[in-house]
Amino acid sequence: MSPHPPSGLAAVSAALLAMNRHLDMRDVLKTIVASARELLDAEYAALGVPDDHGGFAQFVVDGVSDEQWKAIGPLPRQHGVLAAMLHQAKLERLADVREDPRFEGWPDAHPDMSDFLGLPIQDGDETIGALFLANKRCPKPAGTCGFTAEDEELLSILAQHAAIALTNARLYERSRELTIAEERSRLAHELHDAVSQKLFSLRLTAQAAAALVDRDPARAKDELQRVAALAAEAVDELRAAVVELRPAALDEDGLVATLRTQIQVLDRAHTARVTFESAGVRALPATREEAMLRVSQEALHNALRHSGAAHVAVSLIRHGATAALRIRDDGSGFDAAAVRHAGRHLGLVSMRHRAGSVGGKLTVASEPGKGTTITMEVPCG
Repeated sequence: MSPHPPSGLAAVSAALLAMNRHLDMRDVLKTIVASARELLDAEYAALGVPDDHGGFAQFVVDGVSDEQWKAIGPLPRQHGVLAAMLHQAKLERLADVREDPRFEGWPDAHPDMSDFLGLPIQDGDETIGALFLANKRCPKPAGTCGFTAEDEELLSILAQHAAIALTNARLYERSRELTIAEERSRLAHELHDAVSQKLFSLRLTAQAAAALVDRDPARAKDELQRVAALAAEAVDELRAAVVELRPAALDEDGLVATLRTQIQVLDRAHTARVTFESAGVRALPATREEAMLRVSQEALHNALRHSGAAHVAVSLIRHGATAALRIRDDGSGFDAAAVRHAGRHLGLVSMRHRAGSVGGKLTVASEPGKGTTITMEVPCG
């Protein structure tokens, strides 16, 4: 017979699902700690991710108020029982942590703790965190109680799944770092190819105007007008690039508002008309919103820089349980079938990867002379 009743199994299942619902490292840590504290009925829970300098890169607690946490002071060091868990990779269950010979005391504002249960979180042979709980709540009004062998078993299950969740979060953060580097590299090339060429042309035209000002004032005037036009184009190119470089406020504004703002700026910065419409989409999971934003930026970049389109229409529409982002232009188009066999082109591989990474799909419809439509669909839930 299972040591956990059905309600307990349901709680464990809910906790494990919650752990793997998030990708942001801080959110993952908070979910793990809160789940462990609730499931094991402890007064306090904490999880520390060690750094390479004897401290913790991150340390998350549950059961301690913000005021208490501020009063406690700096993050703890790797010492005492915490160090033993990290360095020896072994579980620790203590009736009273204060009586353990490795105990080195707490800051003045630290809450008083007695019974203790801690376990390292491991990814293979690497210890990537330490999860511990203190002060098991005793259901009886009299006597003492503490953590049990059953609690050890449950914490071991949580730690195994926490390792998966933490590893996924670390991979996601590294992926985001690589994405940011790729975006910066692309924008650097864009600035060089577009703005630098405009400025070079502006310089040559200004030199020509200077040479003509005495012997042919009429032509010099024409060249100066050309200088003004080139300068305006350079400003537009810079404005469009800065819009893409500036981090989008997805957390504060959401995908719909962020897309609308960026498209309004692009419409002002380019000769092509750029429009946006949305219906039925309010909020999506953060990873899907970010992926949709990046795909829209890549597709808009292609349409505005390479297609010669007069109109680019962007829409974000909900169809049942699916949100569909569509970028349609009336530009030169291309042979979509040939591109599929030719490999990387216009960032399509990157866009497909972004869509797939959040459970969505990307389709491309294009023919020479008939424009291009890029559609990304993701689940709303």
